[in-house]
Formats: sequence, structure tokens, C-alpha cells
Amino acid sequence: MLKSIKTAEVILSALPYIQKFRDEVFVIKYGGAAQIDESLKNDFARDVVLLQLVGIKVVIVHGGGKKINSFLDKLHIQSEFVDGLRVTDKDAMEVVEMTLSGLVNKEITSLLNKHGARAIGISGKDDNMLRAKSLDGGKYGFVGDITSVNDRVINSALAGGLIPVIAPIAVGDEYETYNINADLCASAIASKLKTKKVIFLSDIKGVLGSDGELISKLNESSISELKASGVISGGMIPKIDACLECVQSGVEAAHIIDGRVKHSLLLELFTDEGIGSVIR
Repeated sequence: MLKSIKTAEVILSALPYIQKFRDEVFVIKYGGAAQIDESLKNDFARDVVLLQLVGIKVVIVHGGGKKINSFLDKLHIQSEFVDGLRVTDKDAMEVVEMTLSGLVNKEITSLLNKHGARAIGISGKDDNMLRAKSLDGGKYGFVGDITSVNDRVINSALAGGLIPVIAPIAVGDEYETYNINADLCASAIASKLKTKKVIFLSDIKGVLGSDGELISKLNESSISELKASGVISGGMIPKIDACLECVQSGVEAAHIIDGRVKHSLLLELFTDEGIGSVIR
């Protein structure tokens, strides 16, 4: 009996958050170990289904870096990273699009549907959802910088009770294809939709200070200091920039959480202490 009462208390502790977040739109960037480990994949899917059932509208933007690396290796295509971004030539771009839109996207969509969601897989090229130009004048090959987001398909899916699962592929003015960093893609979509939250699942606890301890709350000023001191560097830079960009455009909060932790989404959203870093 005591165990049952404790379980009820735990459930009720989430009630204020459920009431607060009902009918809000959350963008979730899904990547890292949570996208690879079978147990974590299923936990993620169940968490998303629960979010949908309590009235939260979920949009998922996914990465797929490890599977892209695997296919590039099999095809003997070299990978190079500059400033935390994958340099993508024409041959690599074909593999990136095939992997993200054709394989990873449908795997995620199917997994969500298996667990009771109604999910639909979408490429950023569909209905010209994501328009882009070459990033930094082609420094990174066919890596794009999003110039506009057309949210018609996303809003139609949400209105129909569906979870849009979006592959971060964009189209240029000449209908060339661009690879978009998934963090920046999630940020751009969250900014366009003016969502309550954008949540980045990654393979880190969050933003760590020079002492290795988690920094639970950040703002533009503290982020600038951490960049200047080199605490925020490498692949963390585009993730942090994505967070800042969407907060500056009207998103209430951006969260970076450890996707390696079981049910990390629920722990971040429905507990007082959370488990990651939040940027406001």
C-alpha cells in the first residue's frame, strides 16, 4: 500500500507541469545515443507518446550522424568536420539525404507508431518547408544555412493530431539539396513556430563549467563568457548558438539534456530540478 501511495504522489507531482504545458508546442531535437541504443530508443518513443497523451504537441527534428558515417565508410567516402559541422560534397550529400530521409526518418516514425503515437515522416524539402543557402560561401560544401521555414505542413500535421518527424534536409534557390545541422534546424523550426520549448537530446549532461560540473541555468551573457574562456568550444558551439537563436526569437526556453539517461525528457519537463541545462 505504501508503495502504491508513493507512486500516486510521484504521478501527482507532475500535475502542475502537465497543466502548464497542455496545448503547447515543443520541438525536440533527437540525436546521440538515444537514437542508437535499443532500450533508449524505446524509452524515448514512450516518453513522446506520453507527452502527446497529456496534450503536448510534439515536433521532432532528428540527426543521424553515426549512421551517415557508417554509410560513408562503406562507400569509401571521406568525412571531414570543420567547426563542428560535417563538410559535405556532392557525393556525400546523396548519402546524407538517403540516410536521413530514407532510413533514419522512417525508423523513428515507425518506432513512434509502434508505441501508439500517430507520427508522420517529413523531409525538409517537402512543400519547400526548409529553404537554405550555402553556409559561409560554400566553406562546408553542401551544408546549408536556413533562410526560411514554411510551417504549413507542420501545422497541418499538428492540427490532425500527428507528430511531425523532420529530416534536416533543405532546398536552395536552384533546388539544390543542402545538409542542415540538426541543432540549427530544430532551432529554426522552433523559432518559426514560437514554441514553448525546444529540447536538445545529446550525449552530454548539458553545459559543463571549467570544473566539470553541470551549469543548470544560462543566459546570453554567461554563454559569451564561457565561449571566451574556451569552456564552450568545438561541436558544442553550434548547439549553444542554436539555443540562443531560438530564445532570442521568442522561444521561452531551450534545454540541453543527456539522452543517455532513461526517460530524460520526462525528468527534465516534469520535475522541479530537471536534469540538464536551460537557456533563457
